[in-house]
Amino acid sequence: MPVILASLRSFDFKAVFLAALDIVVVAYILYRLILLAKGRRAWQILIGIGVFFLLVLASNVLGLVTLNWLLQSVTPLGPVAIVILLYPELREVLERLGRLDFWGAPLSAARQENITETVEAVVTAATLLSARKTGALILLARETGLDDVITTGTTLNAVVTPELLTTIFYSGTALHDGAVILRNGRLVAAGCTLPLSDAPNIATNVHMRHRAAMGASENSDAVVVIVSEETGTISLSIGGKLDRGQSADLLREKLLTAFGKGAKKTPPRLHLPRRSSHNKEKPAP
Repeated sequence: MPVILASLRSFDFKAVFLAALDIVVVAYILYRLILLAKGRRAWQILIGIGVFFLLVLASNVLGLVTLNWLLQSVTPLGPVAIVILLYPELREVLERLGRLDFWGAPLSAARQENITETVEAVVTAATLLSARKTGALILLARETGLDDVITTGTTLNAVVTPELLTTIFYSGTALHDGAVILRNGRLVAAGCTLPLSDAPNIATNVHMRHRAAMGASENSDAVVVIVSEETGTISLSIGGKLDRGQSADLLREKLLTAFGKGAKKTPPRLHLPRRSSHNKEKPAP
């Protein structure tokens, strides 16, 4: 017993706790970075880097001296090459480190004013534009302010209404060929230019308007609503992903959920079958 007590006294619980905390934090950051890179150009580059190190290890084990020497000579240039190849992704990672969604926190912590009214105006306008097959591109800002995108368009700073949105995207207006930016319940700018997505796995039937929406949601945490000019289909892009075929109710639900305003779903009640009258037991004679 004294030996056990002495060993417990010498055991450094603080060092063990800090080591465990260090491992958990690093593992979580790597997990979030993998989720961020998956499905993008950076994912193929990371796989290529992994294959490169496997070749270095295999050439060393198999005794391929020339190949191992060649790979070892290129290895010191690795950090510079990674920075050059992954420059857009590294910039995005540094930007996302300051966002709440990267750390798994709900985006409802962001300050959003009149979001319910804004969502209703967007849903109504998207439904009207869809019926007329009028193309539209609407960005709803969350944490990222989108100031760099706003500078490419015309500043309006107006109240968001369905009438204003449908008027802007009418083909006869000067600002219809571009995107509108909505932020804190205001229509900040219209006619804005968006960066196109460079994801390698985009289908061939995804046109320029949808590519621009995916690019905007890749480079920021904005929620983008798209109305197709060819088919009138309403789509939604969040985090670089495109979700097509949105109805008015589904679009409203997803927009409110994206801003942390979604209604909590209650579990359905169990309805037991009612016994019919002819199944009732007859009284005994």
